Amino acid sequence: MRALISVTDKSNIDYFAKNLEELGYEIVSTGGTLKVLKESNVEAIDILEVTNFPEILDGRVKTLSPKIHGGILYKRGNKSHEETIKEQNIKAIDIVVVNLYDFEGALLSNDPEKIIENIDIGGPTLIRSSAKNFKDVLIVTDPSDYEEIIKRLKNNEIDYDFREYLAAKAFSLTAFYDSLISRYFAKKTNTLQDKFTIGLKKVSSLRYGENPSQKANLYDDTFVNSYLSNIEILHGKEMSFNNYNDLNTAIELTSELGKNAVVAFKHATPCGVGIDNNIYDAYMKAFNADPLSIFGGIVGVNGVVDKETAKEMNEIFLEVVAASDFTDEALEILTKKKNIRLLKVDFDLEKSNMDLKYLNGKVLIQDRDTVEDGYEVVTDKSPSENQIDDLKFAMIVCKYAKSNAIVIAKDLQTLGIGGGQTSRIWALESIKNNQKDRDFSGSVLASDAFFPFDDCVTLAGEMNVESIIQPGGSIKDKDSIDKCNELGISMVFTGQRHFRH
Repeated sequence: MRALISVTDKSNIDYFAKNLEELGYEIVSTGGTLKVLKESNVEAIDILEVTNFPEILDGRVKTLSPKIHGGILYKRGNKSHEETIKEQNIKAIDIVVVNLYDFEGALLSNDPEKIIENIDIGGPTLIRSSAKNFKDVLIVTDPSDYEEIIKRLKNNEIDYDFREYLAAKAFSLTAFYDSLISRYFAKKTNTLQDKFTIGLKKVSSLRYGENPSQKANLYDDTFVNSYLSNIEILHGKEMSFNNYNDLNTAIELTSELGKNAVVAFKHATPCGVGIDNNIYDAYMKAFNADPLSIFGGIVGVNGVVDKETAKEMNEIFLEVVAASDFTDEALEILTKKKNIRLLKVDFDLEKSNMDLKYLNGKVLIQDRDTVEDGYEVVTDKSPSENQIDDLKFAMIVCKYAKSNAIVIAKDLQTLGIGGGQTSRIWALESIKNNQKDRDFSGSVLASDAFFPFDDCVTLAGEMNVESIIQPGGSIKDKDSIDKCNELGISMVFTGQRHFRH
């Protein structure tokens, strides 16, 4: 029996090789792996003794030999194959232990030469050959499997299902590896290829998905170094599927609004948003925007949570608080609740410029909605300077509410958010109906898409809204403009729609 061992990740390889040797396997190895094995007193054979050909081209060619791949790929029990192997004096290889050059790590260097040299050729070829012939060859690619494999070998429990499991794992590894290389060159050439692959690496299993009946995992995209992929969990129980989903949008909005922004999120949509000169006042704005919906929600804080803010947060149940940082006093207060998740976030990290939606057998990929809004006053009256700030603030929030979306704001605080309605007027009516005691005098209104009729302007006038921002582009824009002029409301067109479904 013979095993070929050639690994980049050498963790526990001495343990694995020694056990194979004790089980009667002859070990064949290469380069650095051979050195480690010999230092561990494993009687390994240099691969050149098998291939009768030295490593060449600085190690680029060492395992690409018929003496190796013939010993892996021939079908045991196939008379023709066995005759060929005998004629060519090729010895069977029964176990192949391989993991790949660290291409993923090389990407961090931003050194093109180093990245190219870390494109493994022989490794993926060995893995694919072994995995293709998994019925006869055991392919081992993950050091975490060493102990289980040795146990099964000792107990003669290497069955078909386990071989197939290792083959599946092997093909997943090479597919992921090739996806990184493909993405690297696509990024270098600034092209989205007709055949596009995204390699994802599992971070953890989640308790369940959106509902307890659904299984779910969390994965990382190597090519995105965003604030979400660099969160530091300071306290609290395990994050759930819904926590991550809500958190993603909450962090995006909090980041876009800038310093001293506080965003309360519930079910992947904002429910209260505030900006002020300090985090405490910004939080109180976000809280008072909708004291009911914030309960059980997620709060994003683009700044440091201090003692006074933590006291207020501690008064209600919050699932997650994601902030730039927390003072020691704030942590002392908030960590008294064992279930609240406290996350440290770097809001200055970039977010992915790609938005992906998986459908049933189809995948939609688009750019993120990062376009700059235009600004055109289309009414007789113009907004004041304070209203201009509020209009821009409200439109940013509007981008993150579900369409059809309406946001009413004043003094950099949301007074009402209506989203997810099938009619735009219903979105505005939901704000009025849910905030019956709210005084909207002097406020501004943002809409994620144009007004098809003047009904939203009419209702906004009844609510004492003084300025409106919307994309424009309806064939009935003039009706809305005329109604604004009649009611003394200023209106701005941006020319950009912001649907979020």
